[in-house]
Amino acid sequence: MKKPNVVILGAGYGGLMTTVRLQKMVGVNEANITLVNKNDYHYETTWLHEASAGTLHHDRVRYPIADVIDRNKVNFVKDTVVKIVPDEKRVILQNGELSYDYLVVALGFESETFGIKGLKEYAFSIANVNASRQIREHIEYQFATYNTEEEKRDERLTIVVGGAGFTGIEFLGELVNRVPVLCREYDIDPHKVRIICVEAAPTALPGFDPELVEYAVGLLERKGVEFKIGTAIKECTPDGIIVAKGDEIEEIKAGTVIWAAGVRGSYVIDESGFEAMRGRVKVDPFLRAPGHDNIFIVGDCSLVINEETNRPYPPTAQIAMQQGELCAKNLAVLIREQGELQPFKPDIKGTVCSLGHDDAIGVVFGKKMWGTKASFMKKMIDNRALYLIGGPSLVMKKGKFKFF
Repeated sequence: MKKPNVVILGAGYGGLMTTVRLQKMVGVNEANITLVNKNDYHYETTWLHEASAGTLHHDRVRYPIADVIDRNKVNFVKDTVVKIVPDEKRVILQNGELSYDYLVVALGFESETFGIKGLKEYAFSIANVNASRQIREHIEYQFATYNTEEEKRDERLTIVVGGAGFTGIEFLGELVNRVPVLCREYDIDPHKVRIICVEAAPTALPGFDPELVEYAVGLLERKGVEFKIGTAIKECTPDGIIVAKGDEIEEIKAGTVIWAAGVRGSYVIDESGFEAMRGRVKVDPFLRAPGHDNIFIVGDCSLVINEETNRPYPPTAQIAMQQGELCAKNLAVLIREQGELQPFKPDIKGTVCSLGHDDAIGVVFGKKMWGTKASFMKKMIDNRALYLIGGPSLVMKKGKFKFF
C-alpha cells in the first residue's frame, strides 16, 4: 500500500494544531505528513496587538515550529504557497511544488481594506510579527523625532486606529499604557498626544455585551482615547485620514494610522478557484471544501455557519484550534479507512477582550466579568493555547505569569 501524502498549508493555530494532533495519531508508516509555512516559526496572532504597541517584545509572541513538531513524522517545508490546483492534487510553491492525497488549507488571514482609497499605501495593519515590529518602531520614531524638529508638528503625536472591534480595542488597551512611557522617555507633554478610534458601526465591539462595551469604552476614554463612533474612514492620505459622519466630512491629520477593521481569508483561496466569500470557503460539516472530499479548510479561510443565528462564527483562535483537532481526527479516519468522519461542532467556552496587561472584559461560561479577574482569565486562555500545542514546556518558555 502506498502511503498517502498529507500536506498542511500554514502553521497558524489551525494548521499547527492539525499537525501536532495528527503526528500523535498516525504512525510513521501510515502517512507522509508535510507542513508548509513561509516562516520557520509560529506566532500567537492574538498577542500581536501587544507587540505592535511595544508592551511585549516581538520575540515573545513567536516560537520555532521545530519545537513542537516531530521531525521523524513531519517534513517541514519553509516556503510560500502560490496556488492550489485541486484537479491535479498539486500545490504550487514559490520554490517548487508538492503533490497530495489529502490537503489541509490553513493559510490564515489578510487585512481587508474594503476598497478604501489609500489604506494599503498609508496605513499600517496588525498582520504579522514583522508588521507589528514596524508599527512599534514607527510610533517610537514619531515620538523620538517630535522634539528634534525646529517646528514641532503635533500631528506626529496623533495616532488613529481604524476599527473598534476586538483587535482595535485590544491594541488601544496596550497603547494607552505605552504612551505615558514614551512621553517620559522622549520629554513629551502627554496632553500633546491624541489617540483617536474611528468606528463605522453604531457601537464599539459590535455583538459584545453592552454593559461590558460601556466598561471598556469608559476605561479607554479616561485614559485619553477619543472615540468617533458611527463614523466611516473615506480615505487615507500621507497626512492622515478623511472621515465622514452623515453629511459631515472631516480631515484628521495624523502621524500614524493603524487599520484594524477587517480581515479576509488568504488570496490563495481565490487564486485556486474555490467558491469563496472574501477568501473564506463555506465548508461542509466535516470541514471540507464543497466538491473536494480530500481538501479540508480550517481557520480564517473557512466559513462555518452558526445555525442558531444563521451567521458565520467569527474566525477566532479558539475555533481554529478546535477545527485543527477535529481535522486531525478525520484525517486519521481517512488514512486508516476505518471509522466515520465526525462533524464540526464548535464549543465556545467564552470570549475575553484585554484592555492592557491588568484589565479586560469578557463572558466565560455564560458569566460576565471585567477588571483584574477578566485579565487573569485572558492570560489563562493564552497559556492554555500554548499548552494545547506544545505542552508544559512551551507554557514555561512563552507563557504569561504576570497576572497583576
